[in-house]
Amino acid sequence: MKIQNAFRFGLVGTLGVGLGLLIITSVITLQTIFTYIGAALFLSLGLDPAVSWLEKKRFPRWAAILTVMVGVVGVITAVVFAIVPIIVDQVAKLSKIIPDLVSAVNSSSFIDDVQKNYPTLDVPVIVTSITDFLSSNLREITNTIVQSGLALVSGLFGGLIILILTLYFTASLNSIKRAMYQLVPASKRDRFTDLGEQISQSVGKYVVGQAGLAACNGVLSFIFLSIIGAPFPALLAFIAFLFSLVPLVGTLTGSIIIVATCLIPGIGSSPLTALVAAIYYLVYMQVEAYVLSPNIMNRAVSVPGAVVVIAALAGGNLLGILGALIAIPVAAAAILIVKQVVVPRQNEL
Repeated sequence: MKIQNAFRFGLVGTLGVGLGLLIITSVITLQTIFTYIGAALFLSLGLDPAVSWLEKKRFPRWAAILTVMVGVVGVITAVVFAIVPIIVDQVAKLSKIIPDLVSAVNSSSFIDDVQKNYPTLDVPVIVTSITDFLSSNLREITNTIVQSGLALVSGLFGGLIILILTLYFTASLNSIKRAMYQLVPASKRDRFTDLGEQISQSVGKYVVGQAGLAACNGVLSFIFLSIIGAPFPALLAFIAFLFSLVPLVGTLTGSIIIVATCLIPGIGSSPLTALVAAIYYLVYMQVEAYVLSPNIMNRAVSVPGAVVVIAALAGGNLLGILGALIAIPVAAAAILIVKQVVVPRQNEL
């Protein structure tokens, strides 16, 4: 290639590189806002099936949206007034127990009790190691606690922003779709619109299905943990519900946390309670994997099992929890595009 003006070529190249760096830096700086927008769009697509169902019942669009929004706010309010006071009460009880546990760690009776419950462990050595670790890393632990508190406040603020954006996106979802469809050439607009509607419907059904699985796990966990006398059943059931919203590994992670909590001595738990809880969650995970999830999720998205695993792992590594949530519907959308666009085009060649 012959360069007519080296200065102009270098200037244009430098400006291009600078513009690229500016775009990348802006994306990194605004990644939190993009995360809020993505989560709100994802949730609004999840609420859209309920709006469409009400429209089929001859509700006006505005009335259907208002009904769904009132329902969502009502459910959140009911959860706050029904579950949060119980959780706060149980957390307060746990916080009162913690100082007693800490003061009892160095007592011989506590060590003897733990040694009797777990005879295969060298409890005195473990206690000494933990004490030395805490004393040598007190500053780092304090900084971690402060940062965790700030992260919690930031998470609550982010949740409020996502809720507000979700309400706005739900109200204007059709307008957003129409504006996006107008950007496609008229000759391909009908096909693109059909694919876009199929993808948005699959995402909405997926959100509803995942929320249904999480609610099932939370309710069954509360009933079972209350029956076996596990400590803080409402708090643990809420943890089970939250973690079950994350596909693939959420139920397993929540189950491990619950079983580990049941192993803590001095809060009304015992190794037998933890063993029974572990057996229950092993059985439940099999039922969820082979009965509940296929019957609920296959109606929403049709994705092979291997693709589900790969998509969830890749999405989690790229975007964290949000990536794990949207990975499966994104994979379903990609498969749909391949089946209805790429394959027919290849068959025509």
